[in-house]
Amino acid sequence: MAATPAFVAYYRVSTDKQGKSGLGLEAQREAVARHVASVGGVIAAAFTEVESGKRNDRPELAKALAAARSRRATLVIAKLDRLTRNACFLLSIVEGTGEGGVVFCDLPTVPAGPVGKFLVTQMAAVAELEAGLIAQRTRAALAAAKARGVKLGNPQLRAGTPDAARAAAAAKVRQAAARAADLAPILAEIRAAGITTLEGIAKALTARGIATPSGRGAWHPATVARIAARAI
Repeated sequence: MAATPAFVAYYRVSTDKQGKSGLGLEAQREAVARHVASVGGVIAAAFTEVESGKRNDRPELAKALAAARSRRATLVIAKLDRLTRNACFLLSIVEGTGEGGVVFCDLPTVPAGPVGKFLVTQMAAVAELEAGLIAQRTRAALAAAKARGVKLGNPQLRAGTPDAARAAAAAKVRQAAARAADLAPILAEIRAAGITTLEGIAKALTARGIATPSGRGAWHPATVARIAARAI
């Protein structure tokens, strides 16, 4: 039996007045609900932002992205302009959604997942072109430096060397820290609900469908302890 598709909804209104009155939110919620129902999915979490679309520092969006990644869910947004009109910011969000990708209800032909992420990325063509031009100039500069006899890279960093092992360990630590940061808001919600023991939190994470670091099986108290220590 196929798993039920999970979604994390993100809604945004521009003014505090709209946020308090619900103006604009109702239409967004209806659009999201229709899309989720059309694919037989469920909304695992929802976040509402009262902020201008011109601003990129959005705490509720950060929470929505963390929830989508931790649940391996799809981020769902009613309209593309509810997220941003800025190409660079759009590109960063698409890359930050995780495995589930992002779907916009006003773009029904763009699916979630890898294909959808690719198509949405094309909407950030200006930013992508600029990045490509920068990379092209960088490669040209490196080629010119190499032609002058400049040695590029770190010749000491070879597979199997202590330096390579340290680099791999550091990358693993960074990945674990990022995972802990994504889970921090969820751990806080569970504790706020009165569940404070490691065993209780493990059961709550499993019940919520939050993936373990390995992506397999149920949560264990020891795993929760490691994540919680990093999330402090």
